Amino acid sequence: MTDLSAKPEVEPFNWSSLISRPSFQRWAMKFPLTRPFVRREGSEIFKLIQGFVESQVLYALVDLGILERLAAGPQSIRSLAQLNSLSEDRMQALLQAGAALRLLRRRRDNRFTLASRGHALLSVPGLQDMIRHHRVLYEDLKDPVAMLRSPQGGALAEFWPYVFGSTISKQDAQRYSHLMSDSQHLVADDTLSLVSFAKATHVMDIGGGTGTFLCALGKAYRSPRLTLFDLPQTAPDAKRYIAERGLTDRIVVNPGSFRSDPLPCGADLITLVRVCYDHDDETVLALLRAIHSALPVGGTLVISEPMSGGMVPDPITDVYFSMYTRAMGTGRTRSADDFSNLLKKSGFSRPTGPKTRRSYITSTLETVKLI
Repeated sequence: MTDLSAKPEVEPFNWSSLISRPSFQRWAMKFPLTRPFVRREGSEIFKLIQGFVESQVLYALVDLGILERLAAGPQSIRSLAQLNSLSEDRMQALLQAGAALRLLRRRRDNRFTLASRGHALLSVPGLQDMIRHHRVLYEDLKDPVAMLRSPQGGALAEFWPYVFGSTISKQDAQRYSHLMSDSQHLVADDTLSLVSFAKATHVMDIGGGTGTFLCALGKAYRSPRLTLFDLPQTAPDAKRYIAERGLTDRIVVNPGSFRSDPLPCGADLITLVRVCYDHDDETVLALLRAIHSALPVGGTLVISEPMSGGMVPDPITDVYFSMYTRAMGTGRTRSADDFSNLLKKSGFSRPTGPKTRRSYITSTLETVKLI
């Protein structure tokens, strides 16, 4: 018998279907209340299309040394063209694009100077080296579908062979350490602002390169003993970097690979700063279990790196860092929930966080060994 009182199910209105209709788009452009929305969405879509071109304009400005030249004072199109062996019309096109990106500023006398955004870019240690390094990433992204289908990765995989557990030369180790050391200053600053190390008596940083983070930690906290654990090839540069900052008596460099060597015991707090996202889940899980064994009960693990937004995708970490790690052929940008699952399998407590000041620099999680 039919229940006459039952209300028929009503299908929800499909706004996406309506918005996608050309007739609706034409109407919306004419209607005053919807016109700003349509224009804004159209502009944002075109920005997606031209994003790669913007990055290439930035690369050209950095690679030609134009930012440094303009930091010294205004320059004419002709002088910059002659210095860089370019025609004046092509140099003008590049400078005009740089001004449109607010890196440069065009003066009334048609000379160009550095804008505040350009000054800010020059002020970040290692940022220009990272931009130049992006040539390797662009090589992989010229065919993103092929890159995503390849299990081995591309040019980036050859640049970072250590992530596959390969033996790397001293030259490659120095190149990697130099690039990471420069970029780690901002990461160290943000990590130290998000996490308190006041109760730690002995901190060990795994995969710490030349010691940028530990040196920053040592300057901020005078009491804890400090241990750096990283590949033997990085040890000479690490010892030199630490000595230059007067911390040789506080930081012990312990060479080794977390893939094949046991972790030193004795630390009550261990840090992983931009380490996990370079590796696959199997490698990270093995590392977390080794850390769990090395820590005493009540010991703390701090993870600091760019993290996925998970159910609320982050416009930077779920784009830039996600594609970067894919191009490497291993590793991935993990969310707090991803880390929570791996930590649970390793015997750690549910982590607190994530905390972040700038998601494009780093986010932090803290967890404790309970048993």
